[in-house]
Amino acid sequence: MSHVPPALSGAPAPAAARAARPSYEALRAFARNPGALIGLLLLAAILAVVLIGPLVMPADPFEIASAPMEPPGGELLLGSDYMGRDVLTGIIHGGRATLLVGVVAAVLSMAIGITVGALAGYYGGWVDETLMRITEFFQVLPALLFAMVLVTLFSPSLVTIAVAIGVVSWTATARLARGEFLSLKRREYVLAERVIGSSNARIIWRVILPNALAPLIVSATLAIGTAILFEAGLSFLGLGDPNVMSWGLMIGSNRPYILTAWWAVTLPGAAIFLTVLAVSLIGDGLNDALNPKLASKRRS
Repeated sequence: MSHVPPALSGAPAPAAARAARPSYEALRAFARNPGALIGLLLLAAILAVVLIGPLVMPADPFEIASAPMEPPGGELLLGSDYMGRDVLTGIIHGGRATLLVGVVAAVLSMAIGITVGALAGYYGGWVDETLMRITEFFQVLPALLFAMVLVTLFSPSLVTIAVAIGVVSWTATARLARGEFLSLKRREYVLAERVIGSSNARIIWRVILPNALAPLIVSATLAIGTAILFEAGLSFLGLGDPNVMSWGLMIGSNRPYILTAWWAVTLPGAAIFLTVLAVSLIGDGLNDALNPKLASKRRS
């Protein structure tokens, strides 16, 4: 007689029986979180300004619009920088580059981290040992310094900045993905897939990964904020793309004049702060909504 457990004898267990929370419950929990809603509205407003603003104000952000260091409230609403460029135009146009770098770097960081963590957690043994040693090597490197070296080697541009940030910021995601795969690969629905002869690639990417997405989604939102801060830091140190306006470039180019033209540094810095704050609030809301432990506390 067959001794295969009932859970393994047929098709894989239905998704409802798996560990992932029903999406509608997560959405309801997210919608009841005031901080998450504030973050969502704030990010929506920032995206509207960044995406629609250049259509309303199509002026070149590098164009000299007035005398240098004109204070806000005069001819220019937010004043001008040390060269006479309009700060408001720079913030509106520079947001596109800053957000683009943040999203691309976060996607690259997540792709590397999930791949490394998934392979390490699923296969274990020497694969896990090797990949975790590589992860530890990157983890002990000074991330900003390493990114500076990469950008310097390949010349500053939006592409090299995004790639450099992604390359130095994937280790936390790798450890998170590894932990999820170590836990989930022993679940009954994974064993069922092995019994019916599913390939390792299918089990990793089509079975385990969808059930490990909750914490990884939270990690992805926070990675965007981290990448935006990285871009600002690189530009502040003079390693931004000089041909593309960004919030970091505005701060970096105007930092010698912070005492005489504070608005040219403070206002782009406020834009970065509000964007990172919005992303962080959304990440915290997603964490509360998708965390099964918090969900069980709500039901109890």
